[in-house]
Amino acid sequence: MGTARAHEEYVVDEERDIAVGEFLAESLRDPFVVGPLLAGAFAVTVAIAIYLFVRPLQRDLAAFRAAMREYTLFVPWLLRISFGIPLIGAGFGGYFISPALHVELRLLQVALGFLLLFGLATRVVALVTLAAYLVGLTLRPILLLQLEYVGGMLAIVLIGSGQPSADHVLQRVAGTSGTVYGRLDPVSDRARTFQERVRGYRPFVPTIVRIGLGCTFVSLGLGQKLLRPGIALAVVGRYDLTAVVPASPALWVLGAGVAEVGLGLALLVGFGTRASAATAIGVFALTLFALPDDPVLAHVGLFGLASVLLITGSGPYAVDRWLEARVTDERADGVLEPA
Repeated sequence: MGTARAHEEYVVDEERDIAVGEFLAESLRDPFVVGPLLAGAFAVTVAIAIYLFVRPLQRDLAAFRAAMREYTLFVPWLLRISFGIPLIGAGFGGYFISPALHVELRLLQVALGFLLLFGLATRVVALVTLAAYLVGLTLRPILLLQLEYVGGMLAIVLIGSGQPSADHVLQRVAGTSGTVYGRLDPVSDRARTFQERVRGYRPFVPTIVRIGLGCTFVSLGLGQKLLRPGIALAVVGRYDLTAVVPASPALWVLGAGVAEVGLGLALLVGFGTRASAATAIGVFALTLFALPDDPVLAHVGLFGLASVLLITGSGPYAVDRWLEARVTDERADGVLEPA
């Protein structure tokens, strides 16, 4: 098995030789690095304060949330294509899940990808994909940088194939009285039983997606930037990013790393989930434009998870839910009871 390196390392061949402690010590003594970082932190703090206490654009945000909820029906389909397409691409591209790991498993990945796209035996396929990823992760820890597969596959196991999907069509045919297929189908009854068992857990799909995406961002920010600045500095140098935005290479690395970790933590606790998801999509899009030879398929799963959160919001166990309940209580307290 041959291995390359991960995300940033898709596009650079060599890592600059610099220790983490040395990089941080030099960078944090530079006022032209610390100043913009503090200014950015202050701007984010002000934005959060405005969101919490001023609450601008409430009607606009409510209309946006209502519009996005209309797409809830398509969440299973969105998850399936977001991971089915990358699996097919990985199979034909000669790598296993991540372009960082060159392993010939074409038949397995193409089969899993097409089954996800068609929505056939969806939950079983998701479990097999998750198992394959976890086995690969134990053998090649570099797959940690495709951590979104854990959240994505678990979400598919819970939510199922949805529609349009082959599972939906076949189950409908099997459930129709008098059909030949209904007499031959050996799995429909078992599938319905499993669906009933997991139905009560479906509200946790946004939570799983949110945690999966948040962990991926934290992993990328720490593992590819803050704790490994050499590879990030090599990317800045290769694409001359300091000419795009006149900032030092150290500021580029620290700024990107802190932003990714902060975004990941916001997703993990479920604060400003839709805003964080929209920001994540913006980050992915900028990455694709800034790094023209970065493999697009490596990011499709992340795009899919972020898009799901735009539709669903935070889900249970999130700061957003607590804030919504608090606002509802405040409005209820402000309503006078009739005499």
